[in-house]
Parts: sequence; C-alpha cells; structure tokens
Amino acid sequence: MNSEYNVDVVVIGSGPAGYSSAFRCADLGLNTVLVERYSNVGGVCVNVGCIPSKAFLHIAKVIREAADLSHQGVFFNSPVIKIEKLRLWKEKKIKSISSNISLMAKRRNIEVILGLGKFITSSSMRIVSEKKISTVYFKYAIIAVGSKSVKLPYLKYDNPKIWNSTKSLNMEYIPKRLLIIGGGIIGLEMATVYSAIGSQVDIVDSSQVTLPFLDNDIVYTYLKLSKKMFDYKSNTSILNVEDKDSFFIVKMKNRDGKIYVNKYDNILAAVGRFPSTSELNLDLIGVKLDNFGFIKVDDQQRTNIPHIFAIGDVAGKPMLAHKGIYEGHIAAEVISGKNVYFDPKVIPSVAYTDPEIAWVGITEKEAISKNISYEVSIFPWVASGRAIVSNSSSGLTKLIFNKVTKKIIGGVIIGNNAGELLSEITLAIEMGCDAEDIALTIHAHPTLSESICLASQIFQGTVTDIPNLKSKLETN
Repeated sequence: MNSEYNVDVVVIGSGPAGYSSAFRCADLGLNTVLVERYSNVGGVCVNVGCIPSKAFLHIAKVIREAADLSHQGVFFNSPVIKIEKLRLWKEKKIKSISSNISLMAKRRNIEVILGLGKFITSSSMRIVSEKKISTVYFKYAIIAVGSKSVKLPYLKYDNPKIWNSTKSLNMEYIPKRLLIIGGGIIGLEMATVYSAIGSQVDIVDSSQVTLPFLDNDIVYTYLKLSKKMFDYKSNTSILNVEDKDSFFIVKMKNRDGKIYVNKYDNILAAVGRFPSTSELNLDLIGVKLDNFGFIKVDDQQRTNIPHIFAIGDVAGKPMLAHKGIYEGHIAAEVISGKNVYFDPKVIPSVAYTDPEIAWVGITEKEAISKNISYEVSIFPWVASGRAIVSNSSSGLTKLIFNKVTKKIIGGVIIGNNAGELLSEITLAIEMGCDAEDIALTIHAHPTLSESICLASQIFQGTVTDIPNLKSKLETN
C-alpha cells in the first residue's frame, strides 16, 4: 500500500522535541505530518529513557525513605519486589503518556506516519514500514530524530547480559552484582535504581574527575552521600572482560596501577550518546554535520538548507529534552513567519540521583576560567528546619553572584527535590535578578525553597538563620 502527502511541514521524530514542534506548527495553522520509526510515539525520552528511568527512581526513593524512617522509630518490613508487576506498572504508565501524545496529535489533525523516514530529495521523504510505503512532499522539514547509546568495542552487545540504558530499563530481573561502565548522569541514575532494589553495584569511569562539569565541593558532597549505595572507581580503565556464560570476570586497573578482578552478573555500558543521523540520507541532500556528527544549525534552528531545520539531540549539546522542546517551538514559529531566535541565557540540568543534583548558569569553575569577579554564597541545609525534619539536612544550596553587578549568574542545589527547586534560580538568571531581588522576596517557611532566599541573604549580609559573617563589615 502506497500513500502520498503534500504538507507544509514534516517533522521526523516524535520525542519531546519532535512532537512539541509538530504541535506548535499545527497550532500556528501549518499542515503537519509527524514521522516516527517505532510503534509508539514519544521517542527515547517517553519510551526507553527519561520517563521509565524516573518511574524506577521514584520507587528507589520511596524504598530508601522508608528505610531511613527506622531512625525515627517507624519500621517497615523489608520490601518484596515483584519484578514482573513492577515492569508492567512502568509499561502501563509509558503507554498512557504515549497514548496522550497520539490523542493530542489527532486533535490537532496531525497525521502520524509510522516507519523509517529517509530524504529522497531536499523537498521529499519516503517512509517505509512493514505495511506501507509513504511519500511526503513538504515545504519545510524539522529533523528531531534524537540520539543513540555509544557502544564500547570490547563488549558483545548480542549477549543479553550486556546492557545499554534501554535494556537496563526493561527491568526483567535484578542482578546480584552489576557493573556500570561510565560515571555520567545515566550511569549514576541507574546505579541509584539498582542499588535500591537489591543489586550490589560498582561504577567504573576512566575520567580523572567525577562529573567534571560541576564544582569540586558539590561532587565531594554527592560522593560522600552516595558511597553507601555503590562503589565508585574514577580514573579506572577496563583491561579485559571474560564471558563465563552465567557471569563475567572483569579485570580493571586504577590510576595507581592497582589491578582489580571482580565477578559480575551483568554489565551496563553508559558512556554517552551520539546523534541518530546516519539513516536519514542527509549526505544525499547536502545537510552539513559538524565533526561530532551533530547537524549544524543557526540561532533559528535552520540547517545550511534554509527550509530544513534540526532540533533536540541532533542539533548539538546539551542533549536535554527541555532544550529540544524549546528549540522545537523556535523552529515552528520561524516557519510560520515569526521573528524569533534560540537565545536562552541559561539551560538547567538535573541528575535525578539520590540525592538529586541540579545546576544552571555559571559554575565556580567557569567563573574562574572566564576571569569573572564572583562571590559564592552557600546555605547548608543543616540549618533548614524543613530539611532537618525531612531527613535531607545533608543538602546545600550554592549561588554564584557577579561581585560587581550583584546579579545572580549561577546556582547548584544538591538534595531532596533539587530539580524542582532549581527553576527559581533559572528564572532569576533569565530576569537579571540581583541578590536583593531574591533576598527581599518572602519565601514560605518552612520550605526547602527558602534556602535560595537565605543563600541570597548570606551574600547581602542580612542572614539570621546562621552566623552572619558580613555583620561586622556592615557596622564598620
């Protein structure tokens, strides 16, 4: 069965960037088709990434919080995990979200075509599935095909005990011993999940520094708090992986030359992701890529071919869903004739670990490297009443201010619900707020969010919840 479509816009990829862009196009009156190669819309994020990982991270958080309550005299039986029921619950939630995306597309009169799409000219695309071949002729195209896991050459991925992030989220069973290769955000989140549900987890990372984009004090705090969950070995390389059918013998060496030989039931490779551009025939139509395989775009998300746009992971780092959604709106609005640009001051990031780490804007490291006159203001959660009674007093809120202008230029939070708290800092930076704007905004008490206000008061020299180190300076 063959079908032909003549549309204003074709969007390739139905992840958060793709479906958001398609929906915005339709809302702006553009006749839009959405192409998805897999059977369910929502992309990696909804089906095998962000959403299922957060589902399991929620379970992990509840397990740990229940265990922590034993210190307050509240005891629960050890959790009994029925893995099949847990997996079915996850799949039900994913199906619900994916179905809602399909429903929103239908309500906007967007045709969703399932199949693998490839450009045949700069104004046409062929989509092939098992049931039919479709040809789409378009005025504009938006590429939003996302990214794939990087594969390590020494691992045999046809072995079901060798996992990438997708396989780890299938949750078919709980390994007794799990090795995670790669100590980035994905690796740390999966370690958080599997250690909570019963696996003994080791993380091995070849980098000298853990989470090198964060300041050392934040990394130190995180590693100190997480060391009970898993063993983290930085600056350690894998020498050999021997497959013994039912388990693996892994030989590794650390920075000091010490050799480790350990036995594992499963290995999860989480060493990064790369853009999924290889199957689109981009070379055929002349779309230019950079040296890392990302599609080159301008500040309106245009490629070198003016009527073809790229958004999300394929358009460059940071490879974050919320960045892709923002870009998707920009592309749709540019196509509709609006004079808009991708120009956010900052893009927030979150590691949904335990504890969570959330950061935005300039770090202390960056301020030093860019020769910015700055001042750090840290409010420790041990001085927060809400944190103390919520078993999260080990967290902290760190703000970076420009010392000359007094404006907030960056911030990081480590602790319970850090990702939710970060939005205030992000908004403050976007609005150009200075320390006084935040310090004089009344925050609800007792809350974790007031730590942002209190950190600003520390900078102002008006804090009363902890010793005011600037009070003597005020009186002189």
